[in-house]
Amino acid sequence: MTTSKKAGRRLSQFPDDQLRLDRSSAAHCPIRGKDGEVIEPSPRRGPGLESWRLKNLERVRSGLAKALDRLRPGEPPKVIELLDAMAYALLGGGKQLRPLLALAAAEAVGGRAVAALPPALAVEMVHAYSLVHDDLPAMDDDDLRRGRPTCHKVYGEAAAILAGDALLTLAFQTLAESGLKTPEAARRANLAIVHLARAAGAAGMVGGQMLDLAFEKRPDPASGHDTRSEAVTGDMVKIMETRKTGELMAAALVGGAIFGGGGAGDLRLLRRLGLTLGLAFQIRDDLLNQEGDPALTGKAVGSDAARGKASFPNILGRAEAEREYAGLTGQALAWAASFKQPGRRLVQIIDSLVHRRA
Repeated sequence: MTTSKKAGRRLSQFPDDQLRLDRSSAAHCPIRGKDGEVIEPSPRRGPGLESWRLKNLERVRSGLAKALDRLRPGEPPKVIELLDAMAYALLGGGKQLRPLLALAAAEAVGGRAVAALPPALAVEMVHAYSLVHDDLPAMDDDDLRRGRPTCHKVYGEAAAILAGDALLTLAFQTLAESGLKTPEAARRANLAIVHLARAAGAAGMVGGQMLDLAFEKRPDPASGHDTRSEAVTGDMVKIMETRKTGELMAAALVGGAIFGGGGAGDLRLLRRLGLTLGLAFQIRDDLLNQEGDPALTGKAVGSDAARGKASFPNILGRAEAEREYAGLTGQALAWAASFKQPGRRLVQIIDSLVHRRA
């Protein structure tokens, strides 16, 4: 495959588009390709979504397990315990949505899914680390994740913190090592590292988590007054949830497109798609936290309200959250459909998320 020369262009990495997601009529508008043709998305549209998903899940899970296994030889028992905690967090189930998005993005821009394994693995490592830290007592203080005790409940807080730290650094090791063979591989790895680092840090996910904590309404142990320092608006929640969830999904899509040989325009569109899809995904999580089935979600229902979380339904009400969710998913589907046949997996994955119950 000939690599697009556009892929090497300098990009505006993080345009100020978090509040410019056009959703005013997306919930009911037809989904069209680049030439204006109407596309009807469906998980059944196109052959073998499930076989594609299973095949690529096996690639991802095998790659994650091998990355950890390579660290084990010669290590003392306490470091082996750390690696066990990392494996518990990284290989303990879940949808592996972000790596699948990376692989589908590589195909959408004309590349092969297998070429995007390095960013797929890296983004899942970052996601797993973020969940381990998010569950800690100082953060969300959760006992259950994916239907199992959280990492710190099994291995202790100190080991869980260190496991998260090690997963984060392993993510960047994985990307960096993928760029050692050729100058083109180095260029792609470097660009993907920049996107992932910015998406995962203070400008993205971690900054969103800080806002999430700041927006909680809970009594201060010393004064008894609420810790929330100001009234939280819908726009503030949108920024917080876009950063907390949307940035990492955007990094998955952009990283996959980089390794698939996508051009600058592809990367910009996929970034916007990722931010939109991530916000929609978080709103759906918020709704499931209110009325979902713990047997399906693997999490305690009602925990957001109990902690005074500033989620979409808690701040704006369930009806407005559902309207926002419908608009965002419609917009995400429209952007995915613009890649036409190569983007069919993206369309199918997004469509399968619209009515998810877990």
